[in-house]
Amino acid sequence: ANMAEGDNSKSLNGLLNGIAQYVYYNNSEITEELLKNELYPDLSQEEFHALHEKMKGLLKTIASADMDFTQLEAFLTAHTKKPGGVSGEQAAALSRFWKNHKPKIRDGLVQQSRWESSLRGLSWRADLQTQSRCAERIGSPVALVELELGRTGQVERFL
Repeated sequence: ANMAEGDNSKSLNGLLNGIAQYVYYNNSEITEELLKNELYPDLSQEEFHALHEKMKGLLKTIASADMDFTQLEAFLTAHTKKPGGVSGEQAAALSRFWKNHKPKIRDGLVQQSRWESSLRGLSWRADLQTQSRCAERIGSPVALVELELGRTGQVERFL
């Protein structure tokens, strides 16, 4: 295998994991520079950037189409036949990675697509007032509702 192509399955898997971390799981500690230094110290900056962009582009295409495994195999086969496409090793790494990470990446995409907070929980109860400054209110029912709203990574409570 030619290392300039980035054909090492362990490094490729690490690269795909790193891309998923910052693209889909909001992990800002992972950078292209970190991935290069950790996984491909021998590649030039240009070679690594080309490999990184190719794998990131393919992963984004696969994820945004939410490909099933039949579609994935057809997509990767087409890309191995294209000049400048993916090598067999890269296609195998993408296939393995997608089979293991599809549900998590799908969840990450769903979380990213929500602009507003979402409802995390709801509780309620009805009380009868037993004391009040106003005599007519005694014995009247009062409903208390608690909504739990949250965004990804944070939870806010509203009463």
